[in-house]
Amino acid sequence: MTYDFGLHFTQELGNHFGSPTDGWPATAEHVTPFLAIVVHALGVTDGARWFEAAGRAHQEMVDADQARTYNFGFAHYLDLATGAHEEITLPIEAAFEAMKGMYVLARRDSAVDVHAYFDCALRACSRDGGHAASTPVAAAASA
Repeated sequence: MTYDFGLHFTQELGNHFGSPTDGWPATAEHVTPFLAIVVHALGVTDGARWFEAAGRAHQEMVDADQARTYNFGFAHYLDLATGAHEEITLPIEAAFEAMKGMYVLARRDSAVDVHAYFDCALRACSRDGGHAASTPVAAAASA
């Protein structure tokens, strides 16, 4: 049986936001396919590493906005955090573009902090069928 990231991500959304009937953010349904592309392109372990990196990239954006300093943009911070520029392959390009698309959608939804999606995605990667004992997932889950 293959790993079903979409199912596990949806379960984590439920853990975070409650029942879908309680009013999940409007973007929840739309970001799921983008995040699934990351896991399908890179695998569960590297997908988890990318979700961690995306959280750091988002934090760089928030910090720059709060400090009113120059903001290089999510793509730049994501590229640095993942090292995507070091080895450009089709799976890395697919993951990178999917993450950028997800971020644009999620940032337009004022009802949710984008970081919540990265946290749910990271936890989804550690669910049954994923690599629960992998270092990136375990480290991020405990943070």
